[in-house]
Amino acid sequence: MSKVEQSRKLDLERIIFIGRTFEEYVDMFLLSEDELQGKKILDCPAGACSFTAVGNELGLDITACDIAYYHSGEDLKNKGLQDLEHAMASMAKAKNNYKWDYFGDIDGLRNHRLSALQNCAKDMQESNEKYIAVTLPSLPFKNEEFDILLSAHFLFMYADRLDYQFHIETIDELLRVTKEEVRIFPLVDLEGKRYEFLDNVVDYLAEKGYVVEEIKGRYEFQKNANSMLKITKK
Repeated sequence: MSKVEQSRKLDLERIIFIGRTFEEYVDMFLLSEDELQGKKILDCPAGACSFTAVGNELGLDITACDIAYYHSGEDLKNKGLQDLEHAMASMAKAKNNYKWDYFGDIDGLRNHRLSALQNCAKDMQESNEKYIAVTLPSLPFKNEEFDILLSAHFLFMYADRLDYQFHIETIDELLRVTKEEVRIFPLVDLEGKRYEFLDNVVDYLAEKGYVVEEIKGRYEFQKNANSMLKITKK
């Protein structure tokens, strides 16, 4: 195996390729198909989510971007299947950290995650141009190229490894490529604690003239992970 191949394999091992379903996105971000019709939407970072795949089948205009997309769809699908089983085994040991009314049980959760992965992998094969490889905090898109941007389970969640400056630079970039609004979910870290610098982020955005709202959604799986930040351009 060459050094380049070894490097790519190592990079892939660092990625956890698990995603949410279209239905989960609708509930997390308080969306409706009607409000999304005619809008150009970006899911960033999208991972193995099926929001793009299912949304485009419904006639929506959705693009997905993620650092994972530097790798092939086949490699990502295989990685996702491994990650899914590892995640389910870990979840069984930490069930009390989650609310199970949405999925019912571990099998229900596995079915949702597997459905998302399969839909995503299939769509990556059929509509590869909709899946763009990116490395945040930089995006390869024009100013205000999208109407709405959705960002799930990344910012704030990894506060232990992504510092405040990274959060600010990333949010600035998300807003640069968005014409109308950015929605970020959830507002807690991996331990379910509210991101400690969230008020600083809100103040920063308000000073720049954005309308910022914390809105409770219809979705809560990880305890306390039930609100989004909605940032609207005036």
